[in-house]
Amino acid sequence: MKGKLLIIGFGPGSFEHITERAREAIQESDMIIGYKTYVELIEGLLTGQEIISTGMTEEVSRAQEAVKQAERGKKVAVISSGDAGVYGMAGLVYEVLIEKGWRKETGVEVEVIPGISAINSCASLLGAPVMHDACTISLSDHLTPWSLIEKRIEAAAQADFVIAFYNPKSGRRTRQIAEAQRILLQYRSPDTPVGLVKSAYRDRQSVVMTNLKEMLEHEIGMLTTVVIGNSSTFFYDDLMITPRGYQRKYTLNQTEQPLKPHQRLRKEAEPWALEQLEEAVPAKSEAAAAEAKAKASRMETAATATKASSREVAEQALQAILGESVGVSENSFIQQPMQSIFELAVSPGVANKKFTPKQMMTLAEVVGEDGNMEYTRDHQIKLQVPTANPDEVIEKLRAAQFLLSPIGDVLTLKACDFCDGEKKDAIPHAEELQERLGGIELPKELKIGFNGCGMACYGAVQEDIGIVYRKGAFDLFLGAKTVGRSAHSGQIVAEGIAPDQIVSVVEEIVQEYKEKGYPNERFYKFFKRAKRVRGFEYQDITPKLKIEEAACGD
Repeated sequence: MKGKLLIIGFGPGSFEHITERAREAIQESDMIIGYKTYVELIEGLLTGQEIISTGMTEEVSRAQEAVKQAERGKKVAVISSGDAGVYGMAGLVYEVLIEKGWRKETGVEVEVIPGISAINSCASLLGAPVMHDACTISLSDHLTPWSLIEKRIEAAAQADFVIAFYNPKSGRRTRQIAEAQRILLQYRSPDTPVGLVKSAYRDRQSVVMTNLKEMLEHEIGMLTTVVIGNSSTFFYDDLMITPRGYQRKYTLNQTEQPLKPHQRLRKEAEPWALEQLEEAVPAKSEAAAAEAKAKASRMETAATATKASSREVAEQALQAILGESVGVSENSFIQQPMQSIFELAVSPGVANKKFTPKQMMTLAEVVGEDGNMEYTRDHQIKLQVPTANPDEVIEKLRAAQFLLSPIGDVLTLKACDFCDGEKKDAIPHAEELQERLGGIELPKELKIGFNGCGMACYGAVQEDIGIVYRKGAFDLFLGAKTVGRSAHSGQIVAEGIAPDQIVSVVEEIVQEYKEKGYPNERFYKFFKRAKRVRGFEYQDITPKLKIEEAACGD
């Protein structure tokens, strides 16, 4: 049986602003997947569905889990506040589906259910600030380079758009809103009206009217939407209003309008129109007029010859604005690749912990002045490399004999140095585990600790999966909690596993976690929830102590 994906935008969060179809979709679903704060907002609509909730920045894992569950035949509701298609989950779910080769006709059914986006809900509380052309810009550079966001802010400021800033500020991102204000002040008056709306239509709703110069004097956070007026926006009686037109064709104090609808479209009623402006500019000379006419003719001929569609012309213009292409003629562009930050981890090898001078020089060359290197406790160096060609970076690092690993929610193998090769019997098994499992994507990062003798001096038993070579066989530990004041070692689940079986046993455990683990669910939590993994039973061996809550909340 094919499942179904219900991608739901439930609006600002108040029950009265959730559409009837959104209510029905939530209640008919088998499973709810969403950011934990959003799940709490719709608790009153739940009827016993299975819940998978994760923290902020875990959107991709939520989308992947939703697709996986739908492919198993479940009806899955993926929830977003506001509208699911505006900085919501709709696009990510489609991206995951497309990556898996999904087709509308043969794949799981998908329904996107619209909701009220923040620009609309916040505008209603401010008055009518988006009555004219408006745009939305997210100030979060978590997924978009800040250099690109700056260009979008500047373009919108120059074009006199009303602007709604989403995700303006967080605990760690504090400079972005200040930079946005700096850019806007280059093009707009300090007195430009600004509305700050926090938690629209929720219990802690707050609405502040201010101006562009003073807006940073007020509280702004992740739950705030910042609405910047255009040059005609004004305040009246604690309301923020943007007129429908810059030069009105209507008279508000008259019942009988001076211009009938058919008259409003005449050229003489549109002094700002393009045709009028062209007629109002006198030719400097007959020669100049002739040249302008010839140029227009050449452009028309070239456009006809290339038969460029309006979409192609628009894409070329956008590329030029973003700096992704350089014009070489009126109708041709050279595409320039866009740089991004390529992240990966490198090490000298599974058992080898010694970097060579050549390797260190290669790292310096690859990372350059603009990249970053960070040594981790997993005996890897994490790299952040600005590049438009990741394959070239990989080629250089492999040529220097590095072991490469991806970053994120993947499997990492941390092995001891086997006493510099003196205790080498277990090394082939560690290398085989790395080759078969290293870097695979999982619900949450998972670490395998591997020790070559019973001393376990590299702390294998403190990792999610611990493997200790002892007396010619392997002991297996599962479910260590690696951080927090309730941290504990893994519980021993097997002793004396034969060397020719250890890799397949661990591989089966990891695959079960990959298939059945919830997004962002650490392995020790999965083991505790599942009670049994690959035949190994969970035993609650943690001491029953009352632990006072730490200041950090752990």
